[in-house]
Parts: sequence; structure tokens; C-alpha cells
Amino acid sequence: MNLKKIVLIPLVAAGMLAATQTAMATTFKMALGDAAGGTQWELGQKFKSAFEQKTGGKHKIDLFPNGQLGDEQNTVNNAALGTLDFSVLAINNVTPFSPTVGVLTLPYVIQSAEDAKKLTQGEVGKELTANTIRDAGVRIVGWAYSGFRVLTNSKKPVQNVADLKGMVIRVPKNEIMIATYQSWGINPTPMAWSETFTALQQHVVDGQDNPYITVSAMKFNEVQKYITNLRYLFSLEPLIVSEQVFQDQKPDVQKAILEAGKEATEQSFAYLQATEEKIKKDLVAKGMQISDPANGEKEFIQKATTAVWPKFYKSIGGKEKLDNVLKTLGR
Repeated sequence: MNLKKIVLIPLVAAGMLAATQTAMATTFKMALGDAAGGTQWELGQKFKSAFEQKTGGKHKIDLFPNGQLGDEQNTVNNAALGTLDFSVLAINNVTPFSPTVGVLTLPYVIQSAEDAKKLTQGEVGKELTANTIRDAGVRIVGWAYSGFRVLTNSKKPVQNVADLKGMVIRVPKNEIMIATYQSWGINPTPMAWSETFTALQQHVVDGQDNPYITVSAMKFNEVQKYITNLRYLFSLEPLIVSEQVFQDQKPDVQKAILEAGKEATEQSFAYLQATEEKIKKDLVAKGMQISDPANGEKEFIQKATTAVWPKFYKSIGGKEKLDNVLKTLGR
């Protein structure tokens, strides 16, 4: 037998194997609505490192922050179509596609970070994940915890509902959030996230609401002066994967996605606990003024829960769904 042929066969086989492995390697794209440095970025970075480690570096994640791959609602559409792999976005931008998720955005349902963790990581979270697969063609595999959406504005301190009169407040294109502000006597301005900073800068709108971490990451201190510690909505930002993309993966890759999502979720909660107070102090040092609503926010709570909750019982799957959530929270 020719010695050259004996050597050549394993070399060719090895080359074919290497080519096959290279062809199987995948770089996934992850869209982030926020700029680098915020909660979404922290979740995405942790997911990326955990997923790449679990797949031995064969599969990678590229992050695209600050809406580079489209606004948040568009990323849900694209993920449903299988043209985008992953997205991290505010939960209110998932709600139009899977309305039952709206139970987590009803005003004053979540009243602490611990409430948020209990709901998202328990049976309620599992049910909502199943619903988003069914309704929207996307799967929630992780959660970012961003804290309560505080109100910022450029005009004056806000301590009661009357102080909102005459203000133009930007909100996402979300019916529950719009209805909440309407219950306080104003008509907010629905606006895409990508347009918000410029609108604040040019005084097209006077204010907006977002968590402290987002206010800092987006440098809203440059265009806003006052912060009010409203606690009507705890900002949850799910990490979604296209269900089509997920089902196309082999079982070991699916397992890596789910495990990396769990680790990123745990890291996000720890990140919020470790950074929020520091961010508050930093924003004050940069010139922002922070105040609390009068009378423990009672006026805001009474108006919002009375007017908004009943309006959305049907869309969240019935009043019993809200009752179950409140029971889970011991209320």
C-alpha cells in the first residue's frame, strides 16, 4: 500500500470534520433597546459569557445596544419571524403581542424587587412564558430587573396628582401605561424609545418615566432636572429568543440557552441591589433633585388601581389572573 495514501486519508477526514464543525458554529444577534451600561446590557453581557462558555466557544453572541436593530416592538416581530435571534426589551413592549403579560404591568401590582422576583421566577412566570410562545412566537429565557419607573421632568418637582397638570409626559405605546396617566388627569404622549432623548432635549415633551439605572445609562440628567419616586410600575425587561430559532437548535444548545438565561437573571437581580443607591447619589451629584410623592403615594395608588385594573381584566385573562398574582404575593 502507498504510504502517502495511508497518511492522506486521516488528514482528509480530519479536514472534513473541521469544516463541518466550523459550518455548525453560529454567531447569534441580540438586540438591546437601551444603551450600553444599563440593566439590559448587564443581562446581555452575562448571558453572552455564560452561553459561550457552556457551548465551548462554538456558539457566540453579538450585542447590538441602543436600538441598532430596530425599536423594541419591531424586535418582537423580527424574532417571531425568525429573522432576529434574541432581544432584551421592556415588558410593556411584549404586552401588545401577548396581552396576558400585562398583569405584571398593572399599576401597583408589584410593590418591591422581591415581588418581581417571586412572580417572574415562579409559576406565574412559567405561565406567561408559555403564553408568549403561543401568542407571539418568542420564548422568555431570562429577566432583567431594572427597578421602579421613576418620573423625571424638566419643569418642577411633582409630589401630588395636581402637579402633573399641564405637563407633557412621554410614555411607551402601551395601553396600560397610557391609561394609568389618564387616571391621574393627563393625556400622555406615546413615543418610540429611540425618539425620547431628542424629544426631551427639544422640550417636545417635559418628562418621562424609567428606572434610575436607565435614567443614568441614557444620560437623562443632561435634559431633566427633577425626579419623583413613583412606584407604580416595576420595570421588568425580559430576554426573549425566537421560538423558531430555539427549536432549530440541538438539545445541548437549547439547554445552554436556558441555563445561561437563568444565570443572567440571577446576576441581574444582584446587579440592581448593588447599584441602584449608588446611581441615585450620582444623579444628585450631577444636579438632579429627587423627591417623594406626598402622603405615601396614596392619591396616585387610589386613582390608578380603581380606574385601570378593571379596564384590563379581560386582556390579562380575567380578574382571577390578577387575584392569583396578588395571592401569590400574600395580598
